[in-house]
Amino acid sequence: MKVIRKIIHIDEELCTGCGNCVPSCAEGALEIVDGKARVIADFFCDGLGACLGECPTGALTIAEREADEFDEQAVEKRLAEDKKEPQPSARTVLPMASGGCPSSRMMQSFGPTAAGPGSGSPAATGAPAESALSHWPVQIMLVPPTAPFLKGADLLVLADCVPVAFPTLHRDFLEGKAVMMGCPKFDNSQAYIEKFAQIARHSGIRSITAVVMEVPCCAALPVIVQKGLKLAGASIPMEEVIISVRGKILERRRVQAA
Repeated sequence: MKVIRKIIHIDEELCTGCGNCVPSCAEGALEIVDGKARVIADFFCDGLGACLGECPTGALTIAEREADEFDEQAVEKRLAEDKKEPQPSARTVLPMASGGCPSSRMMQSFGPTAAGPGSGSPAATGAPAESALSHWPVQIMLVPPTAPFLKGADLLVLADCVPVAFPTLHRDFLEGKAVMMGCPKFDNSQAYIEKFAQIARHSGIRSITAVVMEVPCCAALPVIVQKGLKLAGASIPMEEVIISVRGKILERRRVQAA
């Protein structure tokens, strides 16, 4: 049944076919066809626009027009079929949309790596430590809500400046967690909210730890995560950690569920 509703519109003249928008669509409504992004079926698109912030040319907008109603059951069936596909082996590069930026290419289940200068926090024995990072990408805007490494994960959400200020991040926070990082001051806050809402709906996140700096602009990041959870109607245990500019933990507190 067709109705008047909001849905993604793609300007083909602006679209370069980079593919950045494809993994950000939790419903799988977008594909690259003949070098351009396409909505493969109107009923797969919920019209929320989580893909908008991924487009470097502004080719994606939200339009209000006649379209098939969003079909959540069809989406769930499609996602279930995708899950049946074999999972990638350890340290495997996951397929990337045609023409996509190499920086957004997904990798997960990293094995131990050879340590080098600055490769991690100092071990108690004085031996070089290894990175605790288990996947790629890590930027909030690049991580797809349906990324395999988010399934049932304990999620670490970092403000961009934290890894520079906090010297033992890998040992004290990152180990055993999926990580997403970004800057609430310079990035698209609404896109962040929608991204965390989609993650809450589809990934079964067990807990969230938000680590931010003591500077005022960082305070928005935990609020953004909470708004995303509220939008999704999800209640996930969450902790907020505040780091000083000198790399000290100033405060740790449990955040009330939305």
